[in-house]
This record gives sequence, C-alpha cells and structure tokens, in this order.
Amino acid sequence: MTKLVVGGIVVVGIAIVSFVVAGAKHERPSQPPGTVAAAAASGAGSIVRESSRAAGAPVGDRAVPASSQPANAKSPTTKPTNESGANNVVAALRQAADAKKHLFVFVYEKDDEQTREGRKTFDTAVGELGDAVQWIAIERTAPAEREFVEKYGLKAAPMPLALSFAPNGAIIGGFLGARLTEQQLVDALASPGMQACLKALQDRKLVFLCAQNGTTKSNDTAMKGVDEFKGDARFTQFTEIVKVDPSDAAEKKFLA
Repeated sequence: MTKLVVGGIVVVGIAIVSFVVAGAKHERPSQPPGTVAAAAASGAGSIVRESSRAAGAPVGDRAVPASSQPANAKSPTTKPTNESGANNVVAALRQAADAKKHLFVFVYEKDDEQTREGRKTFDTAVGELGDAVQWIAIERTAPAEREFVEKYGLKAAPMPLALSFAPNGAIIGGFLGARLTEQQLVDALASPGMQACLKALQDRKLVFLCAQNGTTKSNDTAMKGVDEFKGDARFTQFTEIVKVDPSDAAEKKFLA
C-alpha cells in the first residue's frame, strides 16, 4: 500500500484488481469521516464476484419466485418472456439503467445438475428481492449474447455464473453457480457511493472517495488537495471524485 501526501492530506493508494472470474472477496479498508481515500484500478476485463437473478426469464420489472418454476424446468433461453421484451443482455442493461435498478444475469451453457441447482438458488433470491431488481438468463453460446460474452471475458469462465450489475453499468460482482447461495445474491446490491466508485475503477480511473458531511472536520482542506490533484491536466481525464455522506444509512455497509 502506497501513501501520498496531497495538499497536506494523506491519500491512500490501493491497487485493486477489478475483476476475478473465480469470485474473490473484495475488501475495503474503513476510512474515518472527513478523510479521503484514493484507489487505483488495474484493468477491466473478466468478471468479479457477486450477482443475482432468477431462473429462466429475461429482464423484467418483477422477479419470478422459485415456486413458480416447475421442479423439472429446463434452463431458459434468451427469448424474452416478460414485460421488458429485452432479448439480450445489452438491451437488458439499458432497460435496467433507465429504471435505475440493478440487473442480475444468470449465464449458463449446459442443462446439467450444477445449472439447475444454481438456478434454483437464483430464483429464490430474486423472488425475495422482488421489484428491487431486474434480471435475465442467457445461454453463453447464443449469437445474441456474443458482444456481452466477449466484452466481459466469459468465453472461458466456468459455468454457470451469476452476475450483478448496478444501474450505472458497474459490475458489483459474479458468483460461481456451483457455490451460489441466496445470501450472496441478496447482498449483491450496491449503494450509490459504491456504484460510483466501482464504475470509475472499472473504467480504469483513480478514485477519490470523500466521506464528508456538515459535521466532519477539515472538509475544505481535504477537498482542496483533491481538487488540485484532479485539476492537474495530467490527471483530470483519469480521476474521479466520489462524495459520500458518512451518516447516510445507505452507505453504512460500504464505508464499514
């Protein structure tokens, strides 16, 4: 871990590998109110650790609970069967963004035991989340999904896989279907602050996370250094400033 002094404020630089196909845990050091943390992302490509979504249907405004699926139901196709009408993940991501909802994607290749078990767990979790999310299930080899598969490096990824995307397009994580749990999927929702940070990191930017509100100290001093750094022509294009209120209940888990 490298420490730099920017404008009199200690900035912690943390190199983070943004995505891990195997589903590695992502840990964030806690920061006291009023401090600024910078994280430098290392390339975007393959997928990370968490996600969620339900069995056989594409994106929809309403999740389908597991109980609505026959016990012997086969893996879904990419053909839309709900109100959204999305016939591939690219379209589904646009719709989820417009609705300001997370999109959960279940990616499979074979109708085997691992896929069926993973989808059963996926269905149950999405049923619990209800209208909070949209979802889609796709077959990796489907021509309509080629762009998505190539963009996120899924050609060689182990199947099945569950992915979670924030409304802004950031990948919140990816889970191996063989080890999928309901709680992993339920927890695969990101706060606005986390969404903004992950999106910038995945865009290969340096992120300054500023935890401040009206009661934190040295706000102006901290922001002076950050603003000067971003104002430098050498770094402007590659720097993102994310401000988070440390008293915001929605950000509590992210800042913990």
